[in-house]
Amino acid sequence: MKKILLFLASFFLIFSCEKNKVEKVEKTFYYWKSSDYYSDFNKEKDILTEQDIKKLYVKFFEVDYTDAMGNYPISKTNFSLYSYCNEKSKDSLEIIPTVYIKNIVFQKSNESDLDKLADNVNFLINKYTKEKLDSLQVSEIQIDCDWTASTKDKYFYFLKKLKPLSQKEISVTLRLYPYKYPDKMGVPPVDKVTLMCYNLINPLADQSKNSILDLKELESYLNRGKKYPLHLDIALPVYSWMQLYQNNQFTNVLYDVNDIKPHLKQIKPLWYEVQKDTVINYETYLRVGDKIKYEEITADKINKAISIIKKNIKLDKNITVTLFHLDEKQLNNYTDEEISHFYSNFTK
Repeated sequence: MKKILLFLASFFLIFSCEKNKVEKVEKTFYYWKSSDYYSDFNKEKDILTEQDIKKLYVKFFEVDYTDAMGNYPISKTNFSLYSYCNEKSKDSLEIIPTVYIKNIVFQKSNESDLDKLADNVNFLINKYTKEKLDSLQVSEIQIDCDWTASTKDKYFYFLKKLKPLSQKEISVTLRLYPYKYPDKMGVPPVDKVTLMCYNLINPLADQSKNSILDLKELESYLNRGKKYPLHLDIALPVYSWMQLYQNNQFTNVLYDVNDIKPHLKQIKPLWYEVQKDTVINYETYLRVGDKIKYEEITADKINKAISIIKKNIKLDKNITVTLFHLDEKQLNNYTDEEISHFYSNFTK
């Protein structure tokens, strides 16, 4: 009898896993660069070609707030469709306009402000679609916001206003806290969500953990027994950074990690000390004795995160996996095969 029960338990476990198995992955990248960011488009174009990428989530702009100006756009994109494809192939690359809205916007806005915000966001998206995308047909808009329990009602109000104005599918980013606590944080009134499986910890809050991706922290937010009420896609990090501390005070985040590593000596896990006075990009001065917290995201760590996600999240058969972000310097840290596996491992 025990053997029969054990067999049945194993059978139902296998059946359940097969039922929830991902069968198809749409491969995408985020493009998160602003107008002042230099980029080698040819290298990035090669990456898109090699990985057969047909979709990009492009940050068009951000929305910030000040008492003097109210809600206003910043960090406008330098993206140009023809940097990545020619006239004949432009229709083969789908672009999803993405807008990052700071939470303070919803803290400071009333419903009238949010009505205007929805109008302005829709207007700017259409403007940039015409200018940057040569009026390419757009079917989806993604809104990125780290909303809180106190701002969810205003944020959801804005999303409801944006949908009929845009007449497009609306998706939003979903941090791990609102994913784990939908009863408290609410479920956004949109068509689908992208779960952001990175930036799990305040970068300055815990000096012993990798704030971009800590695997134990990731697993602690996932609940294998419950399916999120909306279609859930996945976003993963493919970047590393360094936090610079001078005179024991945090001063900057550095992204050109490969230029800096030769001048460092490890003093403990995650932590390094500058061994030689160095100038990075003619603007950042590193001095002997400066401390650096190097938060590196390796291919092995990403693959372990994927295993945790597959084990603990009930995903649909067809999902989109987006890597953050399309940056040739950061992507040089991974082989073409490793990048390919970040997508294909979800179906294995």
